[in-house]
Amino acid sequence: MSPALVFVSFFFLVLIGAPIAIALGLTGALTSWFSGFPMVLIPTRFFSSLDNFALLAAPFYIFAGELMNRGGITETLITAAAKVTRAIRGGAAYANILASVFFAGISGTAIADTAALGKIFINGMPKQGYSREFSAAVTVASSMIGPIIPPSVIMIVYASIAQVSIIKLFVAGIVPGLLLGFACAVVVFITGVTKGLPKGEIKVVEKTSSKLALESLLVFSIPLFIVFGTLSGAFTATEAGGVACVYAMLLGVFVLKTLNGRSIFDALKHSMRTTSVLYLVIAGASVLSYTLTVTGAIGEIRGLTSLFANDPTTFLFFILGVLLIAGFFLEPGVQVLLLAPIFLPISRALGIDDMQFAMVFLLSGTISLITPPVGICLFVAAQIGQIPIGRMFVAVLPFLIAQVIAIGLLIFWPSLSTFLPNLVE
Repeated sequence: MSPALVFVSFFFLVLIGAPIAIALGLTGALTSWFSGFPMVLIPTRFFSSLDNFALLAAPFYIFAGELMNRGGITETLITAAAKVTRAIRGGAAYANILASVFFAGISGTAIADTAALGKIFINGMPKQGYSREFSAAVTVASSMIGPIIPPSVIMIVYASIAQVSIIKLFVAGIVPGLLLGFACAVVVFITGVTKGLPKGEIKVVEKTSSKLALESLLVFSIPLFIVFGTLSGAFTATEAGGVACVYAMLLGVFVLKTLNGRSIFDALKHSMRTTSVLYLVIAGASVLSYTLTVTGAIGEIRGLTSLFANDPTTFLFFILGVLLIAGFFLEPGVQVLLLAPIFLPISRALGIDDMQFAMVFLLSGTISLITPPVGICLFVAAQIGQIPIGRMFVAVLPFLIAQVIAIGLLIFWPSLSTFLPNLVE
């Protein structure tokens, strides 16, 4: 079964409404069937793909993010960010970006960032004189920082596929995540110079400066606790997820006093649902990836990259282009599961550092969250702001271009991705 036919079958199943996990697994099963391989391989691969210690970290970080989000952390982070930027022209827009940087260390996903911050910024910024489209565009673009700054659920999935250190990936994401935020800030600055933006402060909760500073410090300590605790050897990255859950629960119940038994149960229930969906997608993609490997289809795809044999920079730009196109159809997690196993061996053969390739791959794939027709964050923001998708995409386009340029910087200067993780033993 040719690679083209495999992918046509997958996209056909998606277009007729099949869930992604089902489309992936069924395409893999059909590929195995038509290639004459024993069908017993399918359930075996389905379950064995989840027998991975690294993946155990995912539900912990998802649950910790849910606890923090339901514990009033969003309002605290936004208030802190707004106070920092209130005297600057376009202050609310900069606060939006800064809040995304803060929130990235809590949620680990772009969708949670868009949904949580969007309810406040997309509805609050227009009251200060910003257009609704621009308010939504800043929110969506800055939410791309969520999966990059640690902790990150998609990095856990990538680590399980690439067999690299989760903590090194976490550390590697700090500079690229801040670079994405800087790219968004540049667009806001240019917009402020050319079109003019108002000053002002998004007011969410009224708290004294000392109380706000203390609560913000406690919240920021969670990602720092995860990273430094893991680096010190106190616990593994997986164990750090469990510790983060306990820390978030204690913080919400006893310090912020915003969590109760009901909200903890709701967070647990939502986390279980999210984890189940994630694991189904991983298992389905693993089936398809395995059948593509054993049938030789992946070998044919890899043959297309032979012209980049002596040019790693061009190869990374090729990856950027492939993932931008794939992003019109596939969400980042599916891209990691399907495409990383194909291109990672080529990257290593070209001598590209694993951390540089990971950051270029993950950032390029994350952009699919703001490109139609799959762009989930784009649709979430459009729904919150009641904005047509066409106008929404036009507004986010300058931010998209800036973020692609930021990825280009990661390609030209590998040290942006490799300097910090190289300090990790």
